[in-house]
Amino acid sequence: MLRARLATNSRYASSKIRLATVTGGVQPHLRGLTTNSTPTEDLHDFGVRHVTKGLGRITEGIMTKGAGSWVTYDDGRKYLDFTCGIGVTNLGHAHPRVSKAAADQCMQLVHSQCSISLHEPYLRLIERLLPIMPDPSLDSFFFWNSGSEAVEAAIKMARWFTKRQNIICMQGAYHGRTFGAMAVTKSKTIYSAGTHPLMVQHIAPLTAINKPGVFSIPYPYWHQSNMPVNTPASVLADNALYQLDLLLAQQTAPADTAAIIVEPVLGEGGYVPAPPEFLQGLRKVCNKHGIMLIVDEVQCGFGRTGNWFAVTESGVKPDILVMAKGLGNGFPISGVVSRRELTDKLKPGSMGGTYAGNAVSCAAAVAVNEAMVEENTLENVQLRSNELFSALNALKYDPTLNPHILDVRGRGLMVGVEFGSSSVSSHSHAHEPFTTHSAASLPPDTPPHSQHSAHPSGAKHPKNMASRVAKKCIEKGMLILTTSVYEVIRFIPPLNVSKEDMKAGCQIFAESVREVVREG
Repeated sequence: MLRARLATNSRYASSKIRLATVTGGVQPHLRGLTTNSTPTEDLHDFGVRHVTKGLGRITEGIMTKGAGSWVTYDDGRKYLDFTCGIGVTNLGHAHPRVSKAAADQCMQLVHSQCSISLHEPYLRLIERLLPIMPDPSLDSFFFWNSGSEAVEAAIKMARWFTKRQNIICMQGAYHGRTFGAMAVTKSKTIYSAGTHPLMVQHIAPLTAINKPGVFSIPYPYWHQSNMPVNTPASVLADNALYQLDLLLAQQTAPADTAAIIVEPVLGEGGYVPAPPEFLQGLRKVCNKHGIMLIVDEVQCGFGRTGNWFAVTESGVKPDILVMAKGLGNGFPISGVVSRRELTDKLKPGSMGGTYAGNAVSCAAAVAVNEAMVEENTLENVQLRSNELFSALNALKYDPTLNPHILDVRGRGLMVGVEFGSSSVSSHSHAHEPFTTHSAASLPPDTPPHSQHSAHPSGAKHPKNMASRVAKKCIEKGMLILTTSVYEVIRFIPPLNVSKEDMKAGCQIFAESVREVVREG
């Protein structure tokens, strides 16, 4: 059991300083371990030593409690949580209805392996999900544990359905850190560095000749196309679709291509919504060539953008839909949804997993759906989204900050703020104006992130601005994350965040941005 610790900075001192203080007669605030550690070791330090260095953390200390939009650490620190465990606790921490459903299920049936029997929570979850699917054709469900696993299953299914091997993904995409998912992840090299080759196809048996099975095209994001920040969405979509046509003509023939996988809102790549015309263009290409369209809604799905699923806005029908994160509000569960006409071709036993569709996680997911409907969560997303965009755009158009805030973009409560920075490439044109169109000439429904004016080339921006702003937010009592290889902060508050907490979070962010700009 953890012992209370005074709200001091003693944990962040070195072990030698802390031990010296204890030796000097000051009452220690160590949390004892039931291990053979000698001398008694602080539990946090124990974790730092024994938890793999492959995991990174934005705070020090041990989180002990979460309630709604707030989390508490063992030393008494409280934070407004605008990370939601990276888009997971969409209904806030320890939502009473969800936690009770899981607890009740624990007393009935914890594990019923999917290869042995059906169980009721699995079926009740399908019953709740069917009416909210982005297309009624999506009527065949497989539940797994994580987003990465769901992506792996989707790729496997696409290859099985088409009898083809190659997969097309997007630059900047994030789909997971297992091998298949990692192969289609293009947001940062850290996720796959030193682990290649990833997914490959063998050209012929008994040879060592391999050809990559994964190809990528630019996402309709001005950075990916090396265009100015104010480039119209239609131009970005046309460019990306042109690159897709070129890819199919030059690198992976349609007859060899199993699937195109896309996030309707680019997550780890910078929180960039795809223009509807881009998703519609992908659907046309897939229809023409018999290619599966896999829509990854692991982060942007389940209400995050103001719709149950982000792809709904475009009217596009996925062949395979992937979801996770907010589906279980913290309980590990993911879903892969397709059409029965396709999945009925799968051989029994070809899909599965020890914990796939765990009964407790399914019961929690049912409660998540019920709570979102009864508590009008999607309505709250729209209200709080308007407040968030209003606050962020006020910063963007503040003359003292304007040169440093390039873009405010997103959908619902999945919002990114991009700061100016030295580009990852010396060939970048991000700060040059797009001269063919002006914002005034754009259609009224053009996404806001396409209407911002460009900033003069050569503006001197504070270095590492996103990480510095995030650090100051944490110091002021709000957890927030950066994202992508660019200077981007992402807002992922709970979908049921209150007006008061949204105002508090926006105020903390504004103060942090102003301080970093003043410091230069």
